Amino acid sequence: MEAVDYEIRIKGRMSDSQLLAFEGMTVTVEPVETVVYGPLADQEAVHELMLKLQALGLEIVELRRLPSHPNEDGAPPSAAE
Repeated sequence: MEAVDYEIRIKGRMSDSQLLAFEGMTVTVEPVETVVYGPLADQEAVHELMLKLQALGLEIVELRRLPSHPNEDGAPPSAAE
């Protein structure tokens, strides 16, 4: 199974030490929240990330699974891919 991209919006700005916990993911700091974006391998990885956020005392504003990327011809990926 292929990793799926997720976007997690966190209330406020994260400290540099908190940002280190999200190695391998893209982090964008916006005026009122921090956005963490990247691939998660499976549901277990999603739960582990949620536990990490909780342990850091961070408040999740939104967690969403992003749509899969279509093939170059614009068709959605097939189940065989």
